[in-house]
Amino acid sequence: MAHETHGASHAKTLPADLGAPAFVDGWRSRALIVGAAAAVVAVILAFLGQAQNQLGWDHFIRAWVLGLMLTFGWAVGGLALLMVQYCSGGKWGLLLRRPLEAATRTLPLVFVYWAVSAIFMKKLYLWAVYTNPTDTAAALKNGLISEIQAHCLNFKRPMLNPTTYVIVSVLCFAIWGLYTWRLNALGLRRDSESPETTPRWIKKLENISGPGIVVYSLTMTAAVIYWVMSMDVTWFSSVYGLLFLVGQGYSVLALSILTSICLSKAEPFKTLLRTTEQHDLGKLTFAFVMLNIYLAFGQFLIIWSGNLPDEINWYLDRIRGHWGIIITLDFIFHWLTPFSLLLSRDIKRNKKRLVLVCQWMIFAKAFDLFWLIEPNFKDAARNLHFSWGILEYIAVPVAMVSVWVAAFSHNLKSRALVQTNDPHVAEILEPEHAHA
Repeated sequence: MAHETHGASHAKTLPADLGAPAFVDGWRSRALIVGAAAAVVAVILAFLGQAQNQLGWDHFIRAWVLGLMLTFGWAVGGLALLMVQYCSGGKWGLLLRRPLEAATRTLPLVFVYWAVSAIFMKKLYLWAVYTNPTDTAAALKNGLISEIQAHCLNFKRPMLNPTTYVIVSVLCFAIWGLYTWRLNALGLRRDSESPETTPRWIKKLENISGPGIVVYSLTMTAAVIYWVMSMDVTWFSSVYGLLFLVGQGYSVLALSILTSICLSKAEPFKTLLRTTEQHDLGKLTFAFVMLNIYLAFGQFLIIWSGNLPDEINWYLDRIRGHWGIIITLDFIFHWLTPFSLLLSRDIKRNKKRLVLVCQWMIFAKAFDLFWLIEPNFKDAARNLHFSWGILEYIAVPVAMVSVWVAAFSHNLKSRALVQTNDPHVAEILEPEHAHA
């Protein structure tokens, strides 16, 4: 019986040029064009909404937070996945390490995105508007806030106030920036040394990354509590940070696989990206899809069965008033579709199909963030209705993501795509197993 060797044409040596292919410049150019067009549309929609008393600029800044959380997930989630790889030492790290490093170096842009939301915090957070008990009492008397909101504002004020919000956020960015700088610098220095130093480098990067994962978990949790969870001052959840942590893994893996497959159209990834490693990445993504729905449904089941007035309202705001349509679509988009598709071995091993799955997952993550953010506000809770502001949830994040992609593409071009001083290089260059 004849045997077919899938790796027969697989090169056994790295190409001379390990830099990003020329078409990455095209990614950057197209991203900037799309970003500029989306930004113009977003501003027009904001003016239209404001002219029709539809809170045009309020929706603009809410949509801005969606773009912030999406790009934040790629930058800081990329940092976390990079540290996980250094601790686990899998072959997939050779493929994703440089794209993940490129994603982490977009952190300054994400900081700018956050700074814009901080400037307009009064459009996002009740605690930024009612900063003292006198203001809260007056708002309650005038019917601007409910009694439970007034109680939560007063009780949580030591934590939820503009000064603490800024200090904690800046401190988190400083910590992420330190880890980003350190891991990127060491990754570059590692390539300049001889292969004999590899065991020392592995140990050094493990020692940094192990505690770094714990630090990331704590700082990321603090950030999402301030930036998203506190939009509803009455809401609290002990699993909220973990939901975002898993969601970042879900999103950044989809982006990383998408990047790797697109880069494999040319060297050096054409040589590096074997079907075996692509399949492994697909299985890792499938694990995050399952964990994502497990945590989300677990939180929902516990709160729904408890039926406590101070907890259940958060879900009622997102189910009633036609929001049930959105949560149903969110379930289909965010979990059911990628779960069903990634069950297939053939899809995980087919580049074109896996690209489509990853693109869908990124869209689904953005859709899920819309469901998390918009119902926090009085005009939208239990009241899903069309307005120009809803369209801003498309235009604003598209503009922000496009600028982020341009920065990411620039970072990809700034250094070699392959870390040559890696023990898995020889193994990944070998032809794949032959089978009938």
